[in-house]
Amino acid sequence: MNVRVLRIELKRSVAPWAGAVVLTTALAFLYLVDAAWWRGTTAWTAQWTSMALWTRALLGYLWPLAVGLGALQGLRDHRSKVSELLTTTSRPAWHRAATLAGTTAITLASAFALLVLVGAVQVLSNTEYTHLGWLPVSLVGALSLAAGAVLGMGAGRALPSALTPPALTMGAFVFTALMHMSLGTEPNRVSLLSPAVQEVREVLVTLSASVHVGQTIWLLGMAATGFALLVAATPRARLIALTPVLAGAAIALLVLPSAPGRMYVVDEAAAELVCDGPVCVTKTHQARLADLAGPGKEALRLLHGALGGQAPVSVRENTAVLPDGSTPQWSGKTVLFDFDDDIIAAAKGEELTWALIAKGMVPGCTPVGWSSFGNEDFAQTVAVGWVLGDLRSLPGTGSASLRREVDAAARPVWTELKALPRAEQLSRINAMRAAALSCKGDAFDALNGGASR
Repeated sequence: MNVRVLRIELKRSVAPWAGAVVLTTALAFLYLVDAAWWRGTTAWTAQWTSMALWTRALLGYLWPLAVGLGALQGLRDHRSKVSELLTTTSRPAWHRAATLAGTTAITLASAFALLVLVGAVQVLSNTEYTHLGWLPVSLVGALSLAAGAVLGMGAGRALPSALTPPALTMGAFVFTALMHMSLGTEPNRVSLLSPAVQEVREVLVTLSASVHVGQTIWLLGMAATGFALLVAATPRARLIALTPVLAGAAIALLVLPSAPGRMYVVDEAAAELVCDGPVCVTKTHQARLADLAGPGKEALRLLHGALGGQAPVSVRENTAVLPDGSTPQWSGKTVLFDFDDDIIAAAKGEELTWALIAKGMVPGCTPVGWSSFGNEDFAQTVAVGWVLGDLRSLPGTGSASLRREVDAAARPVWTELKALPRAEQLSRINAMRAAALSCKGDAFDALNGGASR
């Protein structure tokens, strides 16, 4: 396809409009809706992999659009009533099909590339950690739009009806919705046939290489079927044209991993630790180490003064990625924290020291992906007050009324604890930490001598 042909196709087809619709719709979703893609360390403008995954997540809506617009493009010759006339020309059918499909595929891929470019410009200014591990995620996303549009064109050519584009759009939307619904609590092999990915919940998580390979095979089969349908002139040829998409699905299901832990995996390079003495963060957040090192060392000093040999000896960003609903796992010798934890995210300077002490004393046993408020928050406040010698509101506690509720529950226990002999105080604190670190028992009950309820 030379430049002249491309220019003519761009002038006389819906290809440019298809790219414009996909790009503006995606940007409208991202900028007009206040959703998870703007929050925390997984914001779509915060890190490269998060940016790539969030733009892939939008394909749940964008891919059906591409399929429907492709079907509209496939109806062009039928609408112009020149289908029979074109069959009398000497130009091969596959040549005309390649021109039609290539123009729309290039336009949609370019629109997706522009979307990624908008995110990339912002990511560049928000992180010092650069890598190319995100690139396969975006390349498969661009391929999915192109393949969906070519499949839509082929279907539009095979089923020349005004109802074909809306029906295909709705069918594609139902397909992505069903794939999403099949996720349950964990992803499965079939759900990976959807071009859209899960919402981004962990900054260190990415797609494995076998997922990229399996999805690429599936999408190439889809594009091959779309192209074959564009060329096919008889019912038998159209039936045979379905072979690539069926074969692609079968091969992809053999290649795609079956275990959830091999689909969304930890990016080992991003999770590599960068340390300042005993305080470590992942390479992804290395720019935040300077602000964390001082409060982290001060927290360790205060914890050692209070707990002696039982105190943690290091502070480290938590790199464990656990399934939703699972119980967190903690260490008595390392203060593990997450930058998205409310108590850490809201803290700076001295308050960050308090927050790290809180995570070292009562790290929290709320199942992954859940939220809660209650005894653990009260226990954290008392424990930090015991270490500092004064009861204080912790960062990230929330509204004034919530802080008053925490103070009302924690102050009597803290007062009682401080009135006890030092040995008894230490005994209750150790019992509290044992319950908090093992997630067995109630930390606040242990702190209160078993009488908080």
